[in-house]
Amino acid sequence: MKNNRFVAIVLVPGFLFLLVFVVFPVAYGLGISFYDYNPANSQNPFTGIENYKRLIHDEVFWIAVKNTIFFCVVAVTANIVITLFLAEMICILPSKWMKTMFRTILFIPCIAPMVGTSTVWKYGIFGTDGGALNRIAGLFGAAPKNWFLTTWQFMLLIIVFTLWADIGYNVVLFTAGIEGVPKEFEEAGAIDGAGPVRRFLWIKLPLMGRTFAFVAIMTMANYFQMFAQFRVFAASGGRNDSAMVLTNYVYKMSFDSFDMGYASAVAAALFVLVFAVAMLQNKMMRMDWSYE
Repeated sequence: MKNNRFVAIVLVPGFLFLLVFVVFPVAYGLGISFYDYNPANSQNPFTGIENYKRLIHDEVFWIAVKNTIFFCVVAVTANIVITLFLAEMICILPSKWMKTMFRTILFIPCIAPMVGTSTVWKYGIFGTDGGALNRIAGLFGAAPKNWFLTTWQFMLLIIVFTLWADIGYNVVLFTAGIEGVPKEFEEAGAIDGAGPVRRFLWIKLPLMGRTFAFVAIMTMANYFQMFAQFRVFAASGGRNDSAMVLTNYVYKMSFDSFDMGYASAVAAALFVLVFAVAMLQNKMMRMDWSYE
């Protein structure tokens, strides 16, 4: 009885926090998606599913969906490949202090404010006049280019920035996963004549499946919700909406157009998309990972 009371005392504050700051905002946002909602209006009429019908015919919405999926697929794939490689390189370093140093260096961008680093990259790296990218291109005789007026090239530059800002977290996770694989399996593979690449692909990678599944699902969910860099680099969505993603579109509809009912419908669509992808990934990676 005392144990149950202690558990209730510990869990109740957490549930209240979850209810107030997670469940209520989600339910409230879903609710106003059925209204023509504008906080500046005295009346906000109920419109039913009209906002969702509007999504079907909204060309910018579908462009944002396409851009969001493209960004997530390319960025998440590149993130996992790069971080796996870096984690393996760190794990084979001979000394512990070297491993710690490289993990720390790679993790530093993760703790920097995304808005601040995005601003630095926007003017210091991608800037037309004096940007490092145009300076490097100028060394090879290329004329300065306004990258913000490009289409797919600009999206790739945003992906590069996102990888720089975010890979440190997954490097730490993958390093822990690789170091958690029993050494006996790799030693057995080496005795059988398997090289370093084959040992990593066929021994280490399958045995760190729990870590891989967690990183893949969390990274995908996180990248679907990326917002700061898109708002800094392309607040209006870029040329021909080539850099418009769903999170930026939600913000644009909410605070630029003050059409919060429709913005809530877009946010609901984003929620469904993230949930479906997460469930699909979870199902694909659901297997019995063990060392036996």
